Formats: sequence, structure tokens, C-alpha cells
Amino acid sequence: MSFAVPVPSAGPSAPPLSNPVVVVNSQFLSSYPVDLVISEKLMTIKEGSFSISDVNGNVMFNVKGSVLSLHDHRVLVDSAGAPIVTFRQKILTAHRRWQVYRGDSSDSKELLFSAKKSGIIQLKTELDVFLASNTKEDTHDFKVKGSFKERSCTIYTKENTIIAQMHKQGGVKNRVLGQDAFSVTVYPQVDFGFIVAVVVILHEINQDRKGED
Repeated sequence: MSFAVPVPSAGPSAPPLSNPVVVVNSQFLSSYPVDLVISEKLMTIKEGSFSISDVNGNVMFNVKGSVLSLHDHRVLVDSAGAPIVTFRQKILTAHRRWQVYRGDSSDSKELLFSAKKSGIIQLKTELDVFLASNTKEDTHDFKVKGSFKERSCTIYTKENTIIAQMHKQGGVKNRVLGQDAFSVTVYPQVDFGFIVAVVVILHEINQDRKGED
């Protein structure tokens, strides 16, 4: 697995968590906050094509997916193209549930986590995230709240601790170049591979698909 080491965030620092948050891989932990820039190509026949870089433009991840595929299917790959996680949308669910598997697998044994809208009708963005070990799903393991339209969302643990925040990316040049870009600040000792995966699902769920799931 190959990826560039992200540069420290230029924003305010945050104390490291006493217990690191690891869902995808511990190699995506950092001892300092990192800012990741997520850019989506708008002028393409492919859907869900993202590039994730640090603030210096070093590519960390890419997300691949095609509107031509039979099922909603995305793959998060590293800068060398090796698969890190695979996203699959669970068809015919009212809450638009996505499931995330390790590598390029879709085997239930490789399930890492799933995420869905907290409610069918939402005025604000709210997403529940459940780890694979949480089979009863009596309560969420992570929660996303905010406004995706404004690119202003916060990711919390079940203890209500903030672990990442989304913000708009400054400037309009991204859209001129055919890209929609926003940034995510990931707090220290938080698996930024996991945060990227959650944000990709958040984007997919908030796409206008005329209510079709």
C-alpha cells in the first residue's frame, strides 16, 4: 500500500485522542491534524470519481466508480492504484445504506462498517455509522451532522467527540476547471482513510438521484 505522508494542518491544533480511532488501517493515523482536499471531476461520464490530496497537492487517494455499472460500486485506491476499501450501496433501503469492505472484497467477513441516513426525510445532513462488530446497531458508533450543501459537516464518535470537520475550499477556480472541491480536517490519532471513506459515502447519499435507492 502506497501513499504520501500528509503535511500538518495550517489550522488550529487539537489534542490527540487518548484512544486512537482505527477502522480502515492504523497506517492512516497521524500525530498531528491534517487537511485533505477532496476534488470531484464534474465533466465526466463517470460518477464518483474523486481525487484526495494534501494541501500541497500530493495525491493521497483516488475514488473510482462508474455510472455504467449495474450496482452502485466505488473503490478507494491509494496513489499507486491499489484498492484500500470497496463501497457498495445496499439496494432498496429507505435510508440509502452503504457498506464498506476491506480491499476489493465484498465478502461479509471483510465488512468494516456501514453508513446510512439517520432519517428518511432530513432538513440537515445526518448520517449514522456502524462498525461491522456492531451487529445489533442499537446505537451508532459515529455520527455525521451539519449541512453537506454548505460543505459544513462534523464527524463525531459515539461519545460525541469531534474527530473531523468538513469546510468549503476557498476560491472558484476549482469549478472553472471542472472540479468541485472541499476540504476535511482530520484530528490527530484518527484514521484519515476511514474519514475519507465516510465523506465519500456522505457525498453519494446527498447526490440528487430523484429518490431512487
